[in-house]
Amino acid sequence: MTGRNRIKFLRRGEVVELAQLAPMRTLLDYLRLGEASRGTKEGCGEGDCGACTVSLGSLKDGRLVYEPVNACILLLGQVDGKDVVTVDDLSRGGKLHPIQQAMVETHGSQCGFCTPGFVMSLFALYQSDVAADRQTVVDQVAGNLCRCTGYRPIIEAALAACTGSPDDAWSRARAETAQALARLDDGSDIFIGDETAFFAAPASDAALAQLTAQHPDAVLLAGATDVGLWITKQLRDIGKIIHLGRLSSLRRVEDTIDAVRLGAAVTYAEAERALGDIDPDLTELLRRLGSKQVRASGTIGGNIANGSPIGDTPPALIALGAELELRKGATMRRIALEDFFIAYGKQDRAPDEIVASVSIPRLRRDEAFRCYKITKRFDQDISSVLGAFKFTIAARRVTGARIAYGGMAATPKRALKTETAAHSLSLDDPAGWEAAADCLAQDFQPIGDHRASAGYRAETARALFIKALTEISGMPTRATRVTGFRELVDAG
Repeated sequence: MTGRNRIKFLRRGEVVELAQLAPMRTLLDYLRLGEASRGTKEGCGEGDCGACTVSLGSLKDGRLVYEPVNACILLLGQVDGKDVVTVDDLSRGGKLHPIQQAMVETHGSQCGFCTPGFVMSLFALYQSDVAADRQTVVDQVAGNLCRCTGYRPIIEAALAACTGSPDDAWSRARAETAQALARLDDGSDIFIGDETAFFAAPASDAALAQLTAQHPDAVLLAGATDVGLWITKQLRDIGKIIHLGRLSSLRRVEDTIDAVRLGAAVTYAEAERALGDIDPDLTELLRRLGSKQVRASGTIGGNIANGSPIGDTPPALIALGAELELRKGATMRRIALEDFFIAYGKQDRAPDEIVASVSIPRLRRDEAFRCYKITKRFDQDISSVLGAFKFTIAARRVTGARIAYGGMAATPKRALKTETAAHSLSLDDPAGWEAAADCLAQDFQPIGDHRASAGYRAETARALFIKALTEISGMPTRATRVTGFRELVDAG
């Protein structure tokens, strides 16, 4: 493949070009070992603790946006065309950055190991022009772990600094930085390495088709929130990597009257508004999916393509009736999302076929949707059970149902027998709901593991089915939930 044999990105206002690039090298290794920028720390090595957080600036719809990312699992090749900002860059002329100064004044640091990550998460919030309230700050630092200081002074620091009026070197240089990033976006394909080991980032569909045909064994990389752990935790030797992040065809969010179409490389953060317009429960689901760092990198397409039985988005999208578009060269095919998952670790995808997009129908006026994620802790935890429900309602009776669960089988799966039993249920007959819920035992035989026992999963799945009907029948969600109240959305 012809094209550029190096990556280019901004560091401290200067363009960095790297031609010698090990395919699996992480951004954290480059910063600490290559640059000796050691303010960025390595903690968990899997994107959970946030000690390695840095901020990436990129152009989105012509606007410069800074987002926090986990440098420990982000591959170095993924920062091509970005502005990389670390905690080592913030103080200028012996003067602390406003976020750093606020942390000092509120005593927001003790041992200091987690502090760089918190500072960089809050740096991204500072650059967003948002006058932060407490909930905004809590959501922003949900991916940063502090073991000694306590979160109160850190939150106070953020509230003091993030007032919606940024005044630092980055805010003053926005136009200049945006122009520099635009110049880096040359539209060329990237190929660094040889036929046995390489990092490639095609910029065209034709180049991608050529690469996947020639190297069907290559790993397709989107956000690296999963693949990054293959490298740091499973110690896999991934010789060939094809990064999808530079393909405009896979980065599109298409919003129509009838459906939302998401390209496979659209991140959770980029998809949030469009999915939230379908139903507010999708907004709440994404808020609890990983962290700000994970949502800035991870993609909807990747969550589907890796085929995890506990992926958060597939059950919700299956319940909504989503369709998947698969591409092999110039050949396209569409399948129902639930048909993509064949068995544990096995999906309906050829080696050189890619997940191109997912289309999610909008809800009709006679349809009601509910989605619930059950975990041991609220933030940044993998689901024990995830239940999603779409009911068609006429004259307070269920005339159609699509019900899907994650964590209940080897794949995300519909509850077909329960769907049939739900047909003709009255929203005023809780006894009928209980009888229909009995069919879940025929649909699923869950296993027990370290996240939940089989019995817990079965009882929880049943309770979520009843909860969905309870809410749809008219019970206010303030009586059924501890967060994500739908009445707040309806009132707005």
